[in-house]
Amino acid sequence: MAVEPLDPYDEIPEIEHDKPRRTPQGGPHLPESIAPAVEALPGLARVAASAWWHTTEWGVKTSAKAGLRLARAVTDPAEATAIARDATEAASVIGGLARSVSSGMPLGKALVTAGEWLAEPPDEAVTTPSANGHAPEPRPTGPSLRERGAELLERSRDVWNTDQAHPAHERILDELAPDEARILLLLLEGGPQPSVDVRTGGPIGMVSSQLIAPGLSMIGARAGCRYLDQVPSYLNNLFRLGLVWFSREALRDPMPYQVVEAQPDVLAAVHSVKFAKVVRRSIHLTPFGEDFCRKVLVDEQVATDTFPEHATPPAPESGEPPQEP
Repeated sequence: MAVEPLDPYDEIPEIEHDKPRRTPQGGPHLPESIAPAVEALPGLARVAASAWWHTTEWGVKTSAKAGLRLARAVTDPAEATAIARDATEAASVIGGLARSVSSGMPLGKALVTAGEWLAEPPDEAVTTPSANGHAPEPRPTGPSLRERGAELLERSRDVWNTDQAHPAHERILDELAPDEARILLLLLEGGPQPSVDVRTGGPIGMVSSQLIAPGLSMIGARAGCRYLDQVPSYLNNLFRLGLVWFSREALRDPMPYQVVEAQPDVLAAVHSVKFAKVVRRSIHLTPFGEDFCRKVLVDEQVATDTFPEHATPPAPESGEPPQEP
């Protein structure tokens, strides 16, 4: 009794030159020109003939598609790059498959591993099947760090290079809140801003003074920030990004401090202890922060204007690094 063979080729698309016809035994679709000859063969021979036909059909279609891609690659550099990349990936898969089989992995498992690798989307990290088939081996993508460094030095020697914005500016924009942009504009256009620390005073404070409230200022209100309670966090983030720094020195003009010291939060801190003293500080843009504001937050015409000067943060070897608020 002949066993009816399975049909592994039933889902493969067919060339529409002849009207397809299905064999009486439920076999694959075949053109009418060769169907009678195939039906006359025994079971295994009929499977082989059907497989040969569909393999030939697939090869013709694949060759036609490859020919069209090669034709496009002549005039399209992107297509040529894609063909080269596909060829490299195919060679890697075949090499990994051969290594897996030679190391003793069953052929079926090796084929599944290679198929999973081919099914990965192109945006994922590119890997090749390992020799033992248990873990993929990472394959480097893009230029190495040394190559990128050489490219950077080459651009530094290019006298025609007109890049003016710092590469970190784009990254910084992604890490700024809208209120923080307002604070930067205030510092650029309004100059350094006053801030005060409230500490314990009196006779004991002369020996050991304790900090009660640090970095109190009106910078949030003057900048028009929406969330005034978040101003300390905003300033910490701007300090982390290297855009502002906090000086221990007071501004030359004492008038702004009188307004700050009259604010409710400063008065509450002063009245929270029996003896208190107010220490005057100031908040400045760093040179990098001023450059960021000119290149990113104002238009080109305004960027050329003269703005109030900011003090330069002390050098690290001076023993007095910029302080956090």
